[in-house]
Amino acid sequence: MPRLEPAQTISGRRVWLRLLRPEDRDRLRAILAEPEVARWWAPNGLDAAVDELFGEEEGVVYAIELDGGVIGAIEYDEENERDYRHAGIDLFVATDYQGRGLGRDAVASMARHLFEVRGHHRVVIDPAVANERAIRAYERVGFRRVGVMRSYERGPDGRWHDGLLLDMLRGELTDESPR
Repeated sequence: MPRLEPAQTISGRRVWLRLLRPEDRDRLRAILAEPEVARWWAPNGLDAAVDELFGEEEGVVYAIELDGGVIGAIEYDEENERDYRHAGIDLFVATDYQGRGLGRDAVASMARHLFEVRGHHRVVIDPAVANERAIRAYERVGFRRVGVMRSYERGPDGRWHDGLLLDMLRGELTDESPR
């Protein structure tokens, strides 16, 4: 399959996704510094998390906007090997915007884009097992639990923590998914 350039923007029902810009750095750094976001996204420190987000080489990163303001980021990466082709997504949303369906809107909008525009048949997401709030949101969009990945990632405490692999196949986006 020929390599497609990333879309400049992806619209959700309530949020707008647009490619990350250098001027987003300070706002995203502030979000990543929030304890409830840093807990999942900055195990190696705030500077490393920000640098990784802006230095992403394998994936594509979008700012999540609501009413013109940046409230988080979402990224996707693709496995383009013909026999294993699929995409993965990851995201974070500022604490003040959590629990309002905005992350779910971003996830559903990105998944729809990956299925309909980029031609994937399967999308995966892999939150920490302890991130129950995120897992519930992903399941409402249509993701299903595949299994626990033991000792999947090292946390800020230096210990290994389990991750949960969830996936969704084309056609499994639920009615809960924004359109």
